[in-house]
Amino acid sequence: MDDAQLLRYSRHILLNELGIEGQEKLLAAHALVIGAGGLGSPVALYLGSAGVGRITVVDHDEVDATNLQRQIAHTLERVGQPKAESIRTAIAQINPDAMVRALTRRADAALLAEQVPLADVVIDCTDNFATRHAINLACVEHGKPLVSGAAIRMDGQVSVFDSTRPHAPCYACVFPPEVAPEETRCATMGVFAPLVGIIGAMQAAEALKLLSGMACHLAGRLLMLDGRDLSWTDIRVDRNPDCPVCSHR
Repeated sequence: MDDAQLLRYSRHILLNELGIEGQEKLLAAHALVIGAGGLGSPVALYLGSAGVGRITVVDHDEVDATNLQRQIAHTLERVGQPKAESIRTAIAQINPDAMVRALTRRADAALLAEQVPLADVVIDCTDNFATRHAINLACVEHGKPLVSGAAIRMDGQVSVFDSTRPHAPCYACVFPPEVAPEETRCATMGVFAPLVGIIGAMQAAEALKLLSGMACHLAGRLLMLDGRDLSWTDIRVDRNPDCPVCSHR
């Protein structure tokens, strides 16, 4: 690190859990953020400000005025722009040293097969069941840790799925693909604005811990937040020996 970086990241370097070695790992790391909305906004901003060297942001959508209630990376001036491009601009305004690649594409199987192997961690900030399972499958196939978050109405959840760890489940172990829930979207069900910030910040924290070599304690745990009274439910989850995705790995 040069003198400017030592100054910029000095509050990280002062942490015993992180230090210079951990910060250097962040500077050399590559994070793949899938989804540039309510969750992806705080995730990408924190990763960029914390010094993650390379960040790839994937989102096919454009910024809409209704997004601005909760998607804090976007601005009124960037309504109509691709969300991935808008987040790249937002990160550059905080930390121009971060190398941010914006992909205005859907996170389909072809894109995931191309991008997941290149990343050190994958952060799922999407909002539909099929995409979440596609991301999980790609992470299992390529041995990449997955930080997963979700938020709707007043409820949120966050976990880390790293099937390379003994006994740690993948997303499909906890949410079987054959038991698809009824899709709920912000456009019809609403979402409490700070809720996506809380969950997104926790996703960023877990991703930074994974990338820097700090201990990560969310693998095998699902944290669920009730935003009405700010109560957390901590559920221990094990690998499903019959999981259709990770049981043969």
